[in-house]
Amino acid sequence: MISDEPVTYIIDDDKAVRDSLQWLIESVGLNVKTYETAQSFLEDVDHNAAGCIVLDVRLPGMSGLDLLEHMERININLPTIMITGHGDVPVAVRAMKAGAVDFIEKPFSDQVLLDRVREALTRDKENRRNAAEMGEIQIRLAKLTPRERQVMKLVVQGMLNKQIATELGLSHKTIEVHRAHVMEKMGATSLAELVRMVVACEENTEVQSPTTQG
Repeated sequence: MISDEPVTYIIDDDKAVRDSLQWLIESVGLNVKTYETAQSFLEDVDHNAAGCIVLDVRLPGMSGLDLLEHMERININLPTIMITGHGDVPVAVRAMKAGAVDFIEKPFSDQVLLDRVREALTRDKENRRNAAEMGEIQIRLAKLTPRERQVMKLVVQGMLNKQIATELGLSHKTIEVHRAHVMEKMGATSLAELVRMVVACEENTEVQSPTTQG
């Protein structure tokens, strides 16, 4: 189950920093969990957890950058804010290329950190909403027959029923039936809505165009 309550995960080996950041973030009503090492975080975090991470670049054992790369491999997708010292900026740039959403150079103001945390939490919420929508579209797509997928792809390309019938060597009436089934199974109330769903899905994973008869 995905938690409804997002958590800001603070990973820093300096207890004073952890305590300070925890107090700051909790002072605005947000949930916080703290960890001294990357390993302790990995042992505790739920892969479906909602929230964001505030991560120090320099950690004992697994570094912040190593953790970021490891999370990508095991599909932990929490937006991550890197905390860096002045000399760590090149590392922070590498971290952003590896998936971090932001980095903050020490020393930073409380307000800057809070703003970045709120932005990261908003991003996580949007990512989860989009993922849920994509999951629902995939479920609907799975209900289509191969022929219905063919018809759907041609419909969203802007072809008329008569043109689709000619393209597939079927009758106009058969295309109308397939098209109606597509709209019903996809839960689309208009052509524009169907197009939006297909385009959104193709941005994540290409919708195949089967040649099998349905």
